[in-house]
Amino acid sequence: MNDRNELSNTLIVIDGFNLLSRAYFATSYNRSEEQLKNSNGIYTNAIRVFFQKMINLTKEYQASHLVVAWDVKRDETSRRQEFDFYKATRGELPMPLIEQYETCHQILGEIGVRQIAIAPHEADDVIGTIATNWTSGHCFIYSNDRDLFQLLSDTTSQIIASKQGEYVYDIAQFTEEYGIEASQWVDVKALLGDSSDNIPGCPGIGPKSALPLIQHYGSIEHLYANLDDLDEKFNRHKKKLVAGKESTLISRRLSEINCCISELAHIEEDKLRLNIDRIALMKQATELEVRLKLDVI
Repeated sequence: MNDRNELSNTLIVIDGFNLLSRAYFATSYNRSEEQLKNSNGIYTNAIRVFFQKMINLTKEYQASHLVVAWDVKRDETSRRQEFDFYKATRGELPMPLIEQYETCHQILGEIGVRQIAIAPHEADDVIGTIATNWTSGHCFIYSNDRDLFQLLSDTTSQIIASKQGEYVYDIAQFTEEYGIEASQWVDVKALLGDSSDNIPGCPGIGPKSALPLIQHYGSIEHLYANLDDLDEKFNRHKKKLVAGKESTLISRRLSEINCCISELAHIEEDKLRLNIDRIALMKQATELEVRLKLDVI
């Protein structure tokens, strides 16, 4: 693939495990292990979806730059090292998915797609740092992770997959839907917590309470600074907020995306430029017996 959009600066950041795991579970449902493999016994069901989606995204959004962000091992992350309960309820990944991650990582390297994983940071932090530092054009984040809403801005949007199809979610839609700034989303998350990540939040505070509290007070810090004079419409939540203060503050630390990874502070844009080796990709697809529609690149 030759460089395209030399004058364009549209970056797509793919949340690697978010895409790969969704592809795996969507295509493995009600199928035997043998149906997930090629004739050589190599798992390929998620690989095919991952690469076809990557190719389609670069075409649909006329990307000039592309990067795939990966998570590091759970126990290597700074959040888990500080709080051992973080993501402790998650089970181990299925071996077929792990094997396809390794295959995917290898192929991306051979076809010239930039991949980034930096311990002790998670993929969200990598995505946050890259998106924040991308000032040359628009950045599209491909992920279904709502935690990433805190990154939305005039120059950063999120591509989300739903049962009705994919759609672009931008800062205007977020502000209209939630009535807060994107940067305040982490404060809402601090109150709500996240069961999938085992983030406790403030016990007893649900979606119908968390958002109005942040809409009114602006932040967790300002909410707790004014707890003694809490607006009467929130009085029924006061005891819960008092009892859950420590849990809420910890939850905010766990929920906030780090957008200042030093190793990525001065990343060169050219190192992210889209320049997929089409011949290498075709070769890999043939060897894996994976059918890809490559006419779009």
